[in-house]
Amino acid sequence: MSPRDSECHGTHVASTAGGAFVANVSNKWFGVGAARGGAPSARIAVYKVCWQNQNSCAAMDIIKAMDDAIEDGVDVMSLSLGRSVPILPESNEHNAISYGAFHAISKGIPVICAGGNDGPQAYTVSNVPPWVITVSATTLDRSFPTPLVLGNNITILARNQYKGHEFQADLIYVVSYNQITSAAKGKAVLAFLTESEYFVGEFVDRALIAGLSALIISSKSIDVIGYDKRELVLFMIDYEEGTTMMKYIGSNSLPTIKISTEIRLTGPLVATQVAEFSSRGPNSLSPYILKPDIAAPGVDILAASIPFIEGAENGFIALSGTSMSAPVVTGVVALLKAVHSDWSPAAIHSALVTTASKTDPYGEPIFTEGDSRKLADPFDYGGGLGNPTKAADPGLVYDAYAEDYMGYLCAAGYEEASIGKMAKKSMMYHCPSPRPSMLALNLPSITIPFLNADVTVTRTVTNVGPVDSIYRVIIQAPLGVEITVTPTLLVFNCFVKKLSFEVTVSTTHQSNSIYYFGSITWTDGYHVVSIPLSVRKQSPMYFH
Repeated sequence: MSPRDSECHGTHVASTAGGAFVANVSNKWFGVGAARGGAPSARIAVYKVCWQNQNSCAAMDIIKAMDDAIEDGVDVMSLSLGRSVPILPESNEHNAISYGAFHAISKGIPVICAGGNDGPQAYTVSNVPPWVITVSATTLDRSFPTPLVLGNNITILARNQYKGHEFQADLIYVVSYNQITSAAKGKAVLAFLTESEYFVGEFVDRALIAGLSALIISSKSIDVIGYDKRELVLFMIDYEEGTTMMKYIGSNSLPTIKISTEIRLTGPLVATQVAEFSSRGPNSLSPYILKPDIAAPGVDILAASIPFIEGAENGFIALSGTSMSAPVVTGVVALLKAVHSDWSPAAIHSALVTTASKTDPYGEPIFTEGDSRKLADPFDYGGGLGNPTKAADPGLVYDAYAEDYMGYLCAAGYEEASIGKMAKKSMMYHCPSPRPSMLALNLPSITIPFLNADVTVTRTVTNVGPVDSIYRVIIQAPLGVEITVTPTLLVFNCFVKKLSFEVTVSTTHQSNSIYYFGSITWTDGYHVVSIPLSVRKQSPMYFH
């Protein structure tokens, strides 16, 4: 066995977090420029934990590597791995990332984790302990689509990149892959990928045998295209675009299509969206804990590659996934640690969440990709799209420490012995009596999954901005929910650095509801400190 990276994954994420400056890097000759990681002056320690095969990482290897990293004195820990649902309890020793991350934050080391690639379905987010920073993925404000120009001059932009010569071909539509025969040789073929014909591989095999000039698959909007590795001109478009193309074919006796080389789109023309693959909340293990926490770019991220990997060019390759978005946040956290070495992992977590943006860099709302495109909410992106500059000066932070997280585990009903074991307590650990509320943990969010009567939640903020500061509250109440915050004014000075406030939540909904979203924001006129609020009217059926 070799400690070298055999899959490119570790190399890619490491260079995203802390890669040095490299000039004249491009994505297959597009977007030429200098590449660097988030914290290019950082020193990187890499620990290989996936030895069995690319999809299997032993729990003992993960915990050992995390504990070794703590002993080696790392300042930040990044993990672009995890398991899909069902998620093991946080204090279960087989939940290696939860276990190891608790050891890390107990030593003041922030832990950043990928949220998973099982979206856009709800309850799919992984790496959900409240002491880790869980990252979802968004698109970037640039893309390299391929223009597909129909004979009526309507242009459809396919997600795939095509670098060949421009060509024109007859265009036909097939209902099933069985209709792709030798008669289609040299033609471009449109097909719809439905639930009954789930695997695009069947179409690809038939297209290669028949000698098509191009295969165009209309399917659910997807961000990661994994079928362009064979000698076939293949394009993926969504159902709306496919229907437009099919209507054109049906209304013309000799439909044609012209396929040109890819183009570059940047800026406002390319809206920032939560990637379809990015796993979504609510948190299936503990619905009181908002996950994911923060979003960062994770689609077509260009970073370092190992040699001889298909698709790489001059040592760089574009990959997609929350594995790619997590190290983006890791680089930011490394810089925050350099600026604020005395901040706890929870303070850094808070700074990221409370300063995140709900809009893209051009002020437009952030949408989600998936079966039904909608405005993004906290279950898609947590606090929003990370803003490194604002995170360095958040004004206020919601702080917490290992003992607070142990109180949360007590509230969740875990056994005292398992809590003490995870916390490496030499003596038997005893939970407070009575055990705390699940809403007591001082998080930079409030999630109430079972609102059946009025609930009052307490939060405490620490002033990390100007000593003499006055903050006023701004409430954006969820639909059908009444919010009262007491007090409405927080006054800090040289003697007062921490203040608490109470949030009372009630609802006018008469029956069980979906989640509704709002926010509670404190501002001194310069700093804007906002936490997401998620509320569902629901009678508790099995939670307590």
